[in-house]
Amino acid sequence: MKQRIITGLGFGIVFIAMVLLGGWYFSAFVVVAATMAMIELLKMKKIRALSLRGIVGLVSMWLLLVPTNWFEAFAPIQYTKVETFIFLILVLLMLTVLTKNQFTFDEVGFVVVSSVYVGFGFHYLIMTRDVPEVGMWLVFFVIALIWTTDSGAYFIGKAMGKRKLWPDISPNKTIEGSLGGVGAAVVIGTIFYVSYPVFPNYITALLVILVTSVFGQLGDLVESALKRHYAVKDSGNVLPGHGGVLDRFDSLIYVMPILHLLQLI
Repeated sequence: MKQRIITGLGFGIVFIAMVLLGGWYFSAFVVVAATMAMIELLKMKKIRALSLRGIVGLVSMWLLLVPTNWFEAFAPIQYTKVETFIFLILVLLMLTVLTKNQFTFDEVGFVVVSSVYVGFGFHYLIMTRDVPEVGMWLVFFVIALIWTTDSGAYFIGKAMGKRKLWPDISPNKTIEGSLGGVGAAVVIGTIFYVSYPVFPNYITALLVILVTSVFGQLGDLVESALKRHYAVKDSGNVLPGHGGVLDRFDSLIYVMPILHLLQLI
């Protein structure tokens, strides 16, 4: 427990500092985190990061991760990100032939979906921080909601939880805890909004609170399902007592694209 608390505090301080600094500091931090998360996913599938298929997977993820203006400024080609990503998918399919099906179609699908999952998730985290004037506060708002939901679900679930939420995936989570987490997020999110109104009205803020709390929990379940399928306890061991990078960012990278696609951010 002591190790978990120390690691959690250290990680929290570093992450908050990067959000405060913003700019290249935050973007570089996110690129490193996304790269480590992608490597953890590849490892679950027993794909080495430095193998040809692992490198193509990392490049695919980086392609989706970087903002479009970065790609256009530095890429020495006249293709869009989407066109380049499609080309890399074709390369992966070609590898199934060149390796005589040692690299399978199933693995191609895993690499592609993993690239989208990690790449777009962290991409929208960068894009949120880059929102003029309120980007920093938007990131803090979403982080506060996710942390509050996790804490509320844990403590209320411990005190009142009886009915299992999804025992086949995460046997310790309860319906009462999940609802308690949403309730806690509404309270903290409302206080945050009153203190610093980052949205034009409270209705929008409430929608963001509910979407973040509900889909944040779903994002955690998605990663739990992945780990259960590949029979691993944690996505990695880079954060002692907490697991891997993906374990820490699973809710955040699942929520961020949804908030942007719903045009709430």
